[in-house]
Amino acid sequence: MSDDPSDSEDSSPLRDRPVPSALQTRLTELLGVRYPIVQTGMGWVSGAHLTAATSAAGGFGILAAVTMTYREMVDAVAKVRDATDAPFGVNFRPDQPDLDDRIEAVTGAGVRLVSFAGAPTKDTVARLHDAGVLVMPTVGARRHAEKMLGFGADAVIAQGGEGGGHTGVVPTSLLLPQVVDAVGAEIPVLGAGGFHSGQGLVAALAWGADGIAMGTRFLLTAESRVPDAVKAQYLATPVTGTVVTTALDGAPQRVIRTELVDGLEKASTITKLPKAVRNALAFRKETGTSLADLVKEGLAMRKSQDLTWSQLAMAANAPMWIKAALVDGNPEVGVLPTGQNVGVIDELPTVAELIDRIVADAAATLTRLGG
Repeated sequence: MSDDPSDSEDSSPLRDRPVPSALQTRLTELLGVRYPIVQTGMGWVSGAHLTAATSAAGGFGILAAVTMTYREMVDAVAKVRDATDAPFGVNFRPDQPDLDDRIEAVTGAGVRLVSFAGAPTKDTVARLHDAGVLVMPTVGARRHAEKMLGFGADAVIAQGGEGGGHTGVVPTSLLLPQVVDAVGAEIPVLGAGGFHSGQGLVAALAWGADGIAMGTRFLLTAESRVPDAVKAQYLATPVTGTVVTTALDGAPQRVIRTELVDGLEKASTITKLPKAVRNALAFRKETGTSLADLVKEGLAMRKSQDLTWSQLAMAANAPMWIKAALVDGNPEVGVLPTGQNVGVIDELPTVAELIDRIVADAAATLTRLGG
């Protein structure tokens, strides 16, 4: 997926003011950013335009490279660098067949950090460290955070069940303090899942986190290249309008409840399997993966995630259904991943407006709490 960022002026009056000391955390120091706010690497959404806008506004943008071909990723990294001098990151999947090539490409391109939706190997973490690149996996359990600390991760994102896409069952209010207790003395911990405001940022800090990571809130901004009609469907979704389903690829994912999702949940594996195979081949074409690499990747996924053969065949369903909605603009035949906070979002600010508002509201909340 290609994405041309436009030049972004860092002209907000708020950015001329001192940052409240409570918002100057280990995360801002580690990443070299102004605010402890991270835009996650959402597949098909976090292109160069959105990533550059986030970093230019004082947050930390992460480019979603998983759904890009190698060449698209290289071009997108260059576009972000052309658009802003601010630090940014790239998101990978730990079982990508060309992971070594992608790591080599980004380590010489000024990428500050690589995030992972799953658990990278200890060797992968070491290789990135040798190249001067930070590593930040997303975790959904205390034990996963402890494992990543043992592997040398520089920070972790603790995503609670309110989060969009692949998610767990433990709410952020319980998971985040657990992860902070487990690894927070050693590395920064970010909260994810349900965050969208300055009050939420302060709540995360109160739980011991060093910042927040947001996906859905950044998807619903002016710089997000998701089609306007699809954004309108997100904005019309109530808090109760999402569902966590395993019908897409066998793993739980939070999405907007639609007729398609309801139908998939009722369909049998025999019905879904032929379409899953077609989607796997389509995903191979979209991401430039050879058939041999697709088989190799599938075997690795089956081993690491303990998938059945039918679940393995379904594993490419999610990215292609998501692409149909978020890129092609056909939500009636696609899937809309979302956090539960979609129900409290009702407008599309620019990224700079959003970050400025979160910081201003956080500062006001801290002042109120301080009496």
